[in-house]
Amino acid sequence: MRAFAALEPAAARNAAGAASGPALARLVPHALSLHWLLRMACVFEIVGHGAFGIITKQAWVAYYGVVGVPPEWAYRLIPRTGGVDILLGHLVLLKPVRAALLYLAPWGLWTALLRPLSGEPVWETIERAPNSLVPAAFLAGRGLPAAWRDRRGWLR
Repeated sequence: MRAFAALEPAAARNAAGAASGPALARLVPHALSLHWLLRMACVFEIVGHGAFGIITKQAWVAYYGVVGVPPEWAYRLIPRTGGVDILLGHLVLLKPVRAALLYLAPWGLWTALLRPLSGEPVWETIERAPNSLVPAAFLAGRGLPAAWRDRRGWLR
C-alpha cells in the first residue's frame, strides 16, 4: 500500500483495499502530515535552489565548467536554470505530479555531485543529500504509476 493511499478518493481507496472506518481515521492525520511535510520540504528546497540561480551565484560557474560550459555561457544559463527550479517548485506546491518529482530527485543528486567534481570536498555532497532524498521520499510516498509508460499516471 502506498503511504498516501489514505488521502485518495474513497472509491479508489476501497477498490485498492486500503483502510476504512476507525483505522482510516487514525491513519489520515499522520499520512496528511507526512504528505505536507514532504511536499513543503520539496518546495522550499527547490525554490531556494532556484533563487541562487536567479541571482547567478558565482560559485556555480565552476559547476557548469565540469560539463564543459564556458563561463560566459554559464552566466547566461544559471538564471534560466534557476527559473526552471522555481517553476518546478511552484508546480510541486500547486500539484505535485510524479513526473516533476521524478525529475527533482536525480537533479538534486546531480547538483550535489557537482561539488566534488568541481574540486570541493565530498562533504558538500553529503550535506546536500536531502536535495535528492526528499523528492525521492515524496515520490515513494505518492507511489509510482502501475506502468512506466502510463503518461497519465506520471501527471497525477
